[in-house]
Amino acid sequence: MNDDLPALAARIDRTNELLTRMLAEVAKTPSTHAIFVDAGYLYAAAGRLVAGTEDRRAFDLDAEGLIEALIDRARSIFADSRLLRVYWYDGARRRIHTAEQQSIAELPDVKVRLGNLNANNQQKGVDSLIRSDLESLARHRAISDAALLGGDEDLVSAVEAAQGYGARVHLWGIEAPDGRNQAEPLLWEVDSQRTLDLDFFKPYVSRRTAAYEANGASRPTREAVRFVGAQIAAKWLAARGREALAELLPGHPYLPGSVDQDLLVEAEGMLQYSLRGQADLRRALRDGFWEHVQTQY
Repeated sequence: MNDDLPALAARIDRTNELLTRMLAEVAKTPSTHAIFVDAGYLYAAAGRLVAGTEDRRAFDLDAEGLIEALIDRARSIFADSRLLRVYWYDGARRRIHTAEQQSIAELPDVKVRLGNLNANNQQKGVDSLIRSDLESLARHRAISDAALLGGDEDLVSAVEAAQGYGARVHLWGIEAPDGRNQAEPLLWEVDSQRTLDLDFFKPYVSRRTAAYEANGASRPTREAVRFVGAQIAAKWLAARGREALAELLPGHPYLPGSVDQDLLVEAEGMLQYSLRGQADLRRALRDGFWEHVQTQY
């Protein structure tokens, strides 16, 4: 039996070596996060908070700008993690994309998933889609952290499924003017909670009853807005210097929230026209900004 000890010791040493290598590889693997947005909750809660109504027909939501702001917020929270993508869950009749949903689906790093919309404009099947994606991504170790923007108690099972595979689920909520707009069992189940306030949503929600511009200015073309974006980029670089590019470029195609907000405010002043709720013009503005910036390196 003593003759077997050296062979056993060698096997143990080999096993320990393999475990050490595996742990080293795991340590080098970057953490990954994803953002899961229940659009029904988002429109209702943000509309009520900013526009005073949950009726989608009464306000515009700049989904592109808001998604970029959510990505920027996640980047600051999960500092050592990379974004997998943003999952956007919404309802549509017969699961056919609306024009707005199609424009959201075309955004980089965004996956639109549709449930059904019944005759009473109620979403059906969205919670099960969220659970399916959360569970699958956690099971395959595709994500280590999930930021979930929602409030329905039916999401508890989705949270439990993801946690069962080792993922951490962080619940993001929207400030409620009175009381809560998230189910208590959901709040109890998640790993952490954060609330996004009025100031966060103000730039991205505007009532449709207000004129886009009080002076009646005509809608600018995409080319005109793109040119303004380039002009602002030139001023931005002149004020901050080329060294500021080092902080800006890694985030392409997204702008930091503070830069994006300054870009919007200055562009509206130059155009004498509101770009709130007009995703195509906001996109043209950012495109113009980036096109100029990229010519400088």
